Amino acid sequence: MLGVFSSSIVSPPEELVAAGCRTPSPKITSAALLNRFEQTNASAVSVHVGDHVQLAYTHHKESPLLPRSFAVKDDIFCLFKGALDNLGSLRQQYGLAKSANEVILVIEAYKALRDRAPYPPSHVVGHLSGSFAFVVFDKSTSTLFVASDQYGKVTLYWGITADGYVAFADDAELLKGACGKSLASFPQGCFFSTTIGELRSFENPKNKITAVPATDEEIWGATFKVEGPAVLASTE
Repeated sequence: MLGVFSSSIVSPPEELVAAGCRTPSPKITSAALLNRFEQTNASAVSVHVGDHVQLAYTHHKESPLLPRSFAVKDDIFCLFKGALDNLGSLRQQYGLAKSANEVILVIEAYKALRDRAPYPPSHVVGHLSGSFAFVVFDKSTSTLFVASDQYGKVTLYWGITADGYVAFADDAELLKGACGKSLASFPQGCFFSTTIGELRSFENPKNKITAVPATDEEIWGATFKVEGPAVLASTE
């Protein structure tokens, strides 16, 4: 799966910008990245949301245990990969039909976060149990919300393209060829929201997240780590 967002939606993370400047490396534009995704993935589906957002996904070579899915509801777009262990109880919590899958559940959880403010994002994501990574874009508010499970069972990566777009994908090689050293693994157990404007841990939301510059030999430009002792956020 692939989500690409212009700087009018999300500002490129300073840590990834700096990493790309330390070790200049070849990059391609966001349009070329999307084209590469479509050419290398059979039956790829892509969606342009206005002039600033491009989303794409495919079932090509996906794991049956970690399927990819895509949905749109009420102008909320969601790319999801993985499976939730507590999907049944979450359907009841959000009043959804038994046919509702993970991607619909995440959209409903995001809507609860958006419409019941103040409602901490860590509370919403902390309720999700299983293997997952997702990218949510709310067209009505131009809000981006991204998260990865606390154990890193579904890997997610983010980087910056040649034209300054921020890209998220579950394929490291795809972004490596597009973002050069302006690339990092999205930290497990964390979420990024343009409403907040920064990365946060949903298990330890008060702990600072820092970026450690990578060595020249590594494909990453930086590694994001949660500082301080672990203090689990309440999900009650």
